[in-house]
Amino acid sequence: MSHAIAELDLCALSHALAKGDITSVAATTVALDRLDTVGRKLNAVVRLDSARALEAAEAADKLRATGVVLLPPLHGVPLAHKDLFYRAGDLSAGGSKIRAGFRADVTATVIDRLDASGALDLGRLQLAEFAMSPTGYNEHNGHALNPWNPDHVPGGSSSGSGVAVAARLVTGSLGTDTGGSLRHPGAMCGLVGLKPTWGLVPTDGVMPLSASLDCTGPLTRTARDSARLLSVISGRDYESHFSGDICGMTIAIPGGYYRELLDPVIAVRLEQAVVTLRELGATTIETAPPDMALVNALMQVLMSVEAATIHRRWLIERPQDYADQVRARIEPGLLYPATRYVEALSLRAQITQGWIASCIGAADLALLPAISIPVPSIAATTEGDPADVARVIGQLTHCTRGINYLGLPAASVPCGFDPIGLPIAFQLVGRPYSEAALLRAAHAYQGQTDWHQRMPAAAELN
Repeated sequence: MSHAIAELDLCALSHALAKGDITSVAATTVALDRLDTVGRKLNAVVRLDSARALEAAEAADKLRATGVVLLPPLHGVPLAHKDLFYRAGDLSAGGSKIRAGFRADVTATVIDRLDASGALDLGRLQLAEFAMSPTGYNEHNGHALNPWNPDHVPGGSSSGSGVAVAARLVTGSLGTDTGGSLRHPGAMCGLVGLKPTWGLVPTDGVMPLSASLDCTGPLTRTARDSARLLSVISGRDYESHFSGDICGMTIAIPGGYYRELLDPVIAVRLEQAVVTLRELGATTIETAPPDMALVNALMQVLMSVEAATIHRRWLIERPQDYADQVRARIEPGLLYPATRYVEALSLRAQITQGWIASCIGAADLALLPAISIPVPSIAATTEGDPADVARVIGQLTHCTRGINYLGLPAASVPCGFDPIGLPIAFQLVGRPYSEAALLRAAHAYQGQTDWHQRMPAAAELN
């Protein structure tokens, strides 16, 4: 029975709970057991709140047993989230040594909304230190391990969330995305990682990295699951009109910059995905991106300055408590002139419109690589010549970081595996507030493929 529960995706589990086929206590017990065993083996777990979660599960079952007609959309569904989301009174270290004893005095709005939706909060999951790594690198807490191959990175910074959902420990998890931190673990763990339009989902009560770039969103196995979670945390409805029909949709395929680093193995899988979307009724057009060096440079200014503003006092008082990789990414923000920062902010709307005109054009969405290279090993991103390490890390963010500066919605969608069995994904990007179109296209694709249904050996369901 426990294996059958773990195999269910979020919407399927929610449906089974609403019908009474499964109790919330049973589902929560399975999730807690798996988080405490498989999850700790993969170093995905920071903290479990088992007693509180089981008490909430019992209450959920009692409410359903009363025969109430209208249950909330996630009634009794156990979830766990990245350790940046505050709950008043709980520890929240943000993957760091510096905040090891920090207890929040507020609860994040998105956590409040999940509570109101009936979801259960099982605890917090691993992440990169202060959310500052596309690989999930964490010198203090150790590396979260990719469930498809533990020698490889799971993607970051929402590493524990990606690992937990891919390994069937929970059906969904909230993460954050400042330069790709939902899409990276989505792509590298074989999940849908949805970065909403900047500002769509509240970020209050979430430890910030860069207020002008930070987004909160879901990591799930399916686009439908993402639609349900996004509906809850955004306060908008993405599910009742959810459709997998993409007849008449036009998808742009930008070249140039987005093909510069593309590994041939990734290119083949992306082309196969495009063929599938065409077979489903979509039309594709080729487009060309604008000057992405400028976009990336301005994104870097915003992130560096805003991160340095948050960390300035700690950098002075506790520099030794940062990992070298993390400190090296924050410190340059102390040196930019204020005029450069204001320029980066003031050019944003104009550059965003230029990117949309160039990359999406007359289309509904653009399809890009999520990451341009196969999922790298932990060794390749931590050992050897620092220049080589920096080059690999830079390749991981090549197609994602600019999208945060533009503030556009984007989602990673699994589309296959490389020769050693690690996931490959494409990325869909839309105009502001076009999440419904992104989810519609992703759902249609998942209706024709089974990549999202594949299960890593580390899930240990046998």
